[in-house]
Amino acid sequence: MKFFEIHSPYYALLKANSQEEAIAKYAECVADDDGTLHEEIAEVDRDYALVSFSRGATEDGQVVPILEILKDFQSEDSAVLLIDSGLI
Repeated sequence: MKFFEIHSPYYALLKANSQEEAIAKYAECVADDDGTLHEEIAEVDRDYALVSFSRGATEDGQVVPILEILKDFQSEDSAVLLIDSGLI
């Protein structure tokens, strides 16, 4: 599994098997692709993604338990791990 960040138009941290899969997941769950996502997406290191994900909070601002963070992070499904708080 690879990890990707997109900063514009809205921030998201994603996990996917490929950049194309990450862009599709972003377009499905975060915001439409206005044609610039290929320029905005960047692959990030696994450790960076894990630390960033572990610092996130639930929609109601609660801290996510470590076991749940690890379960979500290590699953083999592509997913949006973090999303811009302005979209919640």
